[in-house]
Amino acid sequence: MGPLRWLLALLALLRPQGVRPAGPIRAFVVPHSHMDVGWVYTVQESMHAYAANVYTSVVEELIRRPQRRFIAVEQEFFRLWWSSVASDKQKRQVRELLDTGRLEFVLGGQVMHDEAVTHVDDQILQLTEGHGFLYETFGIRPRFSWHVDPFGASATTPTLFALAGFNAHLISRIDYDLKEAMQEAQELQFVWQGSPSLAEQQESFTHIMDQYSYCTPAHIPFSNRSGFYWNGVAVFPEPPPDGVYPNMSEPVTPVNIDLYAEALVANVRQRAAWFRTPYVLWPWGCDKQFFNASVQFTNMDPLLDHVNSRTAELGVSVQYATLADYFGALHALNTTWGVRGHQDFLPYSSGPFQAWTGFYTSRSVLKGLARRASALLHVGESMFTRHVWPAPRGALDLAWALQQLRQLRWAVSEVQHHDAITGTESPKVRDMYKEHLVTGMLGVWKLIATIVLAGPEVEEKRAAPAADSGPEGHSAVVYNPLAWTVTTIVTLTVSFPRVRITDESGHPVPAQIQNSTSTPSTYDLHILTTIPGLSYRHYSITPTVGAQEGIQEPAAALASTVQFGRRPRRRSSHRGRRLVPVVNDCYTVLLDRDTNLMHSIRESWSNRTVHVTQEFLEYHANGDVKQGPISDNYLFAPHEAAVPAWGAVGMEIVAGKLLTEVRQYFYRDPADKEHMYAIHSRLAHVPPRGSEGELLCGRIEQEYRVGPLELNREAVLRTSTDLDSQQVIHTDDNGYQMQLRPPVHTDNSMARSYYPMVQAAFIEDHRSRLVLLSERAHGVSSQGSGQVEVMLHRRLWNNLQWDLGYNLTLNDTSAVRPVLWLLLGPQAVTAALRPRGGLALQHRPVVLYGELAGPRQQAAVTLPPSLHLQTLSIPGWKYSSNHTEHMQSLQEGRRGEVEANLCRVLLRLHHLYEAGEDPLLSQPMTVDLQAVLRGLGTVVAVEERSLTGTSDVGTLRRWSWRTRTRRHHGGGSSSPPRPPGGHTVTVHPKEIRTFFIHFREK
Repeated sequence: MGPLRWLLALLALLRPQGVRPAGPIRAFVVPHSHMDVGWVYTVQESMHAYAANVYTSVVEELIRRPQRRFIAVEQEFFRLWWSSVASDKQKRQVRELLDTGRLEFVLGGQVMHDEAVTHVDDQILQLTEGHGFLYETFGIRPRFSWHVDPFGASATTPTLFALAGFNAHLISRIDYDLKEAMQEAQELQFVWQGSPSLAEQQESFTHIMDQYSYCTPAHIPFSNRSGFYWNGVAVFPEPPPDGVYPNMSEPVTPVNIDLYAEALVANVRQRAAWFRTPYVLWPWGCDKQFFNASVQFTNMDPLLDHVNSRTAELGVSVQYATLADYFGALHALNTTWGVRGHQDFLPYSSGPFQAWTGFYTSRSVLKGLARRASALLHVGESMFTRHVWPAPRGALDLAWALQQLRQLRWAVSEVQHHDAITGTESPKVRDMYKEHLVTGMLGVWKLIATIVLAGPEVEEKRAAPAADSGPEGHSAVVYNPLAWTVTTIVTLTVSFPRVRITDESGHPVPAQIQNSTSTPSTYDLHILTTIPGLSYRHYSITPTVGAQEGIQEPAAALASTVQFGRRPRRRSSHRGRRLVPVVNDCYTVLLDRDTNLMHSIRESWSNRTVHVTQEFLEYHANGDVKQGPISDNYLFAPHEAAVPAWGAVGMEIVAGKLLTEVRQYFYRDPADKEHMYAIHSRLAHVPPRGSEGELLCGRIEQEYRVGPLELNREAVLRTSTDLDSQQVIHTDDNGYQMQLRPPVHTDNSMARSYYPMVQAAFIEDHRSRLVLLSERAHGVSSQGSGQVEVMLHRRLWNNLQWDLGYNLTLNDTSAVRPVLWLLLGPQAVTAALRPRGGLALQHRPVVLYGELAGPRQQAAVTLPPSLHLQTLSIPGWKYSSNHTEHMQSLQEGRRGEVEANLCRVLLRLHHLYEAGEDPLLSQPMTVDLQAVLRGLGTVVAVEERSLTGTSDVGTLRRWSWRTRTRRHHGGGSSSPPRPPGGHTVTVHPKEIRTFFIHFREK
């Protein structure tokens, strides 16, 4: 027994005893179908082959017998069925089933989102989209989660689900050895306090499924077919015309019913031993099940009746159930539960050499596109809201505008699926996700161009200008999507080397121009800009011909370039003797001319010099299952340490008044003409005045160019320092909170030392901290003290038949250009900069080319530096925020008569800091929403809502679960009371608060 099992065994002896009253084990049979929104087949292929049939046949069969139950999970398939397949009769039946509790929507998001590589903002979006549809259509609000398939569990999730009003949280995939130990210790159910700052205020009762996970046991001893799957396995692309599917279970007959009953009871008994109460959740279903609900229920009905007729003998009773039935019964037992802190369940391994850490990086292009689409949606939502309030301007079709936003909301929601942004889908499904994202992004680009730009040809002006821009130059509008004043450098592409830049007042603007590295015969124009929150700056760019006689015309400074010859990779005793400094007010970066690699960084806050080197390495993956474990879309299975992927490095330094850029080119072989890898590092020459100047000065921006890779290679960037970090690394859960990751000392430690980095990671010693900020998800690890290793790209192939059959071998031939920002300094400085820096990277200013429409510049929207304006949008939902009124409208059948509500603005505020993280920024922050939103009009009402907007927090009552530290038990929420009404709100550390804002109409 390992240390983990000894610990859990000890906890089992100390824990409060479970409630096991005399009587039979009570099994709650929960019918369900796991319906992946993508993965191997496209959404349309799945709808045609089985998904539409699930809802059609389930509704029909639930109506037949009142004791039958079913839970529906994700909304994308259901909404497609509801809008394009369901008849009026079926819709009436669905409402009847929901009213009587026979059909229950659980989770209720657009999809079942991944928990490792998704950002918290996008998790909230997809949950909001699903919940908004359910509430608008049926007046229901899901109260239980069903997160059974994401590959590991984040500590962010129980907090978000508590904020959404869930009474219980259900997960499945955690480390195989941990699950086994928790089963033995009967610790699969607990109260999870996922946020260290919010603790029991936003905790979730959590149920981990046992080793059978969300599927019915697949094998039964008396048959060579699968068990309890009487409808068999779905067939693609066409359902079989005769209705006979592969692997259909033997029908229940008088001959075999006792055998079926004994198999079911044996499994229930086995599971009951792993839990502390006599109530067993027995999921009946699996992937793509219940496409023929008739044959399913026709066989299960008599089986359950037969078991119940022998309850006294078998010691088990069974019933169809929803999650409300199961968790309601469990809650009524008034058991005292253990408490889990803010630790997550990442990474996830399904076996000793099956670490699911490869998907943290798989399909990096899709990961980047998904995050860019999310950022663009954030821009479009706030722009549209500011356009509508205090009064719409121009001839914008508001219904069309809402449709563009909704299309991108759905696309961004869809790609959060646990087989989408993870990169674990087939190539055709990847193409489907990309098509939906690109189409949605084009629509929102058209919308924001229509809002921002003047003139009739706005669609053509939304993108970057052509390289052959005429001598008259052009105009650029820059929009800041954050609710803070931002000082940063924006980059434009122009076709002329000498330019003059002026702002909207005609004043010259600091700028720098240099040869473009991305487009031949063009130039990168860097402009220093300071933009208030949710506001615009307008710049005019005109070519110059040099100083005319007697006239000194200000122009962008021309950068100079110094090139350094290639240096081969070799051990040299001369390292560090010839150092080239690149300096700004925050850093001195020293580059080694003997290697063309970074040598060290001195930071100005404490004047400490830290040795820092960066290089690219590759893991050589095994592609033959006969030779051992393989890496694929999901798994990272290194057989040996990564090796350097380069034989020589070239370098050039492009120096200017505004910024200096260091370009390093890594060649696989010293004689190669083309480089395989590159790092472009940028330091801004801006004094660190104020928090925004400090953030610009205090970051080293790096863009990497990786690939196309050779086959069966996994490329990493390793940053090595002399920080005494003891191989400890901190990584983020979904951009929401940080997790400490100690060294891993188990089998397969290299792979199991990888963690998801959605937005941030850092290493530190007692003096300094090195922070990495990311604009897309990566796998990150510390394989040695002072090291940070980021996996940037993967290209794999293997001969595992399962992977080949589903085309999941990840033969990704793309080249990728991810961006990281590096921060180095004392812990106090970097702790303050990290959360804002992550958002500044995610939500960089948006540039549009053309004249700014209209003369009006609205007042800026400015929040304190510890608060993030997570959402400012007009959802367009067609429901009253008064629940009684909405339910009356539904009952009276006036659903189609209600218009989209453009008067209700959805606002979310997110406190970025943990309690105690910073002496000032971690304080509760009070804001006057009337003052913050004065540019949108006069606030007449503020309603605080649940996370997804469907409940008034004043009436929201979540179940309270008895714990060792909290002896009471009841139905009330553990959330702190809020003062009623008013425009002033106080947001505490790590809180996310959601409001409906109503403005005075003009």
